[in-house]
Amino acid sequence: MAPTEPAPPETSPFDPPIQLLDPSGKLSPDDRLPLDLATVDLAALHRDMTLTRRLDTEAIALQRQGELGLWPSLRGQEAAQVGAAHALRRQDMVFPTYREHGVAWCRGLDPVSLLGLFRGTTLGGWDPYAQHFSLYTLVIGAQTLHAVGYAMGLHRDDSTGTGDPDRDTAVLAFLGDGALSEGETNEAFVWAAAQNLPVVFFCQNNQWAISAPYSVQSRIPAARRAAGYGFPGIRVDGNDVLACLAATRQALHRARSGGGPTLIEAVTYRVNAHTTADDATRYRPAAETEDWAARDPLERLEAHLRSTGAVTDDHFTDLEQRERDLAGQLRAGCRELAEPDPASPFEHTYAQLPADLRQQLREHLEFVSTGPQDGERQ
Repeated sequence: MAPTEPAPPETSPFDPPIQLLDPSGKLSPDDRLPLDLATVDLAALHRDMTLTRRLDTEAIALQRQGELGLWPSLRGQEAAQVGAAHALRRQDMVFPTYREHGVAWCRGLDPVSLLGLFRGTTLGGWDPYAQHFSLYTLVIGAQTLHAVGYAMGLHRDDSTGTGDPDRDTAVLAFLGDGALSEGETNEAFVWAAAQNLPVVFFCQNNQWAISAPYSVQSRIPAARRAAGYGFPGIRVDGNDVLACLAATRQALHRARSGGGPTLIEAVTYRVNAHTTADDATRYRPAAETEDWAARDPLERLEAHLRSTGAVTDDHFTDLEQRERDLAGQLRAGCRELAEPDPASPFEHTYAQLPADLRQQLREHLEFVSTGPQDGERQ
């Protein structure tokens, strides 16, 4: 008897993402995702998206000039990051990947501190508790477990469901579509659901996990995966800053109120290569990139602002000057980053350094003190 063939996948198309602001800048409310525009600072959203893009552009230039070893660009994902960040409260905790430069900007981090990790002057770069923004995570998916662990602490500290807006706290964990294939992420989903934890998983589905398209990673939209774990999933247009803001507000409110986790899938596109060490033209069709570039999230919001008169020309003039100031700050700040103390990797690994590492530290410092040997580059 021939083996039974597996059932064919569902033939219905992927769920269209919810959109509040279309590519032309026209506002189209959707009852599934209510948003009171009176509570939204459109000018601030545009400002933060614009300055985030300038930060990204300057960092790429610094890498090309040899000032940074690597840079992971976020171009095309500004709406997803800034929209989500504007939904946060001060006490909420963020767990990023290594590409959330826009979220870092909105949380008030010194943008120069983002460059240190990629210049090799630090293994971290900032105090996670100062702005409630954890360190960048290079291990794909690992930050989801860190986020769930933090959410467990909030749950046990009765920091959700109290009705006190200054006490109730949520966690926002960012991940890419590639992280959905990692065991850590699936384990995080299981724990978050089983313990009804106050965590929102924000997946920026930028279509490519380095060179693997989403179509070879999953047969269903990312948001649908949430149902298998027992919590809601919502799919939004990741190039629509208002949809991203509304979805994240809704999910964070649910988490803070004791309603448990949510998975948000923001459908967007990584316009630039995965990092400056990658050549995306080897695996991505040029026509696809051009199509997504035409849906630029920044141009979409600017079109809305200009057509509705939500801001004056002074907004754009002032923003141009702020961009120039930021560019100068990044260039000067990058080159002024202090060389790291050669002992720092040892000193900040253990609270009490074991004897064998103390010996290694002594040997390391002795080696460094001798300087370059014959034939070695300065």
